[in-house]
Amino acid sequence: MNIVAAFKVVPDDQDIQVAADGTLDYSKAKGIVSTYDLNALEAAAQLAAESEGSQVVAITAGPASIDDSKLKKNVLARGVDELFMAADDAYADMDAHATAEALASLVGKVGAYDVILCGDGSADDYAQQVDVQLAAKLGIPVVNAAAKITPKDGALEIERVLEDVVETVEVSLPAVVSVTPDVALPRIPGMKDILAAGKKPMNISGAETEGARTIEVISCLAPEQADRKLEIVEASADGAIEQFAAALKAAL
Repeated sequence: MNIVAAFKVVPDDQDIQVAADGTLDYSKAKGIVSTYDLNALEAAAQLAAESEGSQVVAITAGPASIDDSKLKKNVLARGVDELFMAADDAYADMDAHATAEALASLVGKVGAYDVILCGDGSADDYAQQVDVQLAAKLGIPVVNAAAKITPKDGALEIERVLEDVVETVEVSLPAVVSVTPDVALPRIPGMKDILAAGKKPMNISGAETEGARTIEVISCLAPEQADRKLEIVEASADGAIEQFAAALKAAL
């Protein structure tokens, strides 16, 4: 089985600074693999382990800064056999439409594939649109909210966890599947995996599509900090629970 795992490089939110006017400063934030996509990479590696002779190829697109040696080795140390990366400043600040377009171009370079796995959203925008738009551009079916994937002959059996029901569906291949965080716990690569990753194929290219956005961002500001009321209720006082409940109700 030929498995493609799509991932996004996002700024590490621990290093994002908020200015006095509420704007976000990313200058000191290093690029990391989106948390949700780590689950997709692990799901791809586990799916490959279940099917003898399988190969996992990871794809991503973004600004030139994503072409980072440490980041590439981190991805390839997670059960991935080969990496295709489009690193170009023309791909900076892409929305879901532009991202799907860039990924579709990379899929064309990968060649034959059976399934494309994605996280169910990115750690920054979490639009939950790249998977469906990528499938639409490739003309193949898509299944989202996948919590369990079982390979079958020419198809995948997928357990979907929805708000009020667990649903089992079967999709013929090729297909795009987006996974929930419950699908697989991301591994922690060991030193042996990291050293081996440096010897795996890394295909780095520039932008081959326009990366045109369809969404205009007017502003992106951090929410204003609300002052704490600092109301303290002594647990030993009579009616403490009632006072606490009343204060909580008034704050909502």
